[in-house]
Amino acid sequence: MTKTTDSAAPPSHPANFSANADLTENQNSDNNVGETSDLAIPVSGQLLGYVRVSRADQNLDRQQDALTEAGCSRIFADDGVSGSLSSRPALDEMLVFARPGDTIMISALDRLGRSTKNLLTLVDDLRERKISLKILNLGIDTGTSAGQLVLTVIAALAEMEKAQLVERTLDGLAAARNRGRVGGRPASLSPAQKLEVTRMREAGRTTGEIAAILGCSTRTIRRVPRR
Repeated sequence: MTKTTDSAAPPSHPANFSANADLTENQNSDNNVGETSDLAIPVSGQLLGYVRVSRADQNLDRQQDALTEAGCSRIFADDGVSGSLSSRPALDEMLVFARPGDTIMISALDRLGRSTKNLLTLVDDLRERKISLKILNLGIDTGTSAGQLVLTVIAALAEMEKAQLVERTLDGLAAARNRGRVGGRPASLSPAQKLEVTRMREAGRTTGEIAAILGCSTRTIRRVPRR
């Protein structure tokens, strides 16, 4: 009896294996093309830093170094731009650039907000866009419930401090009047008054409001250097 072996049959798999390998390679190549094109799209989850100084003679380096050390991939800088301005070019650019899932990082709370109300409005807007805010010197992260709560409390305390500052100033003016200092406006402000001007500016008060509180002209207030 003659025994038939498999070797006598024509090969059935090698050609198919080669075709399948080519197909798999082509599919992988197509997938790689798709992955490469995705790199051109801005990705979320980035750490974006924001720094600001009010005067040209101030330096941004310390703020930038702190944000770089904290891992920021991109830093937006307003150099010589007052915090009292409603529009700050680099801040506006960053807010347009940021995507859901990103985190905005600042070195200190006063670098961002013109006033308590403005700051809380900005934080609410970021929250709706699913963007977190980290404040390095306070250790606050609004991406957490605890961080949101702490920021709200701090903002409320800042608002209270502003109200108390106005009250103390008015009390001081009343006391001065009671001591007979009534009449003409002082030619210049004392160091303590200049400090209060700075505090009221940071709290969001206008030049006219500060002048009315201190009982001096708006010109006198404008002569007080900004931080």
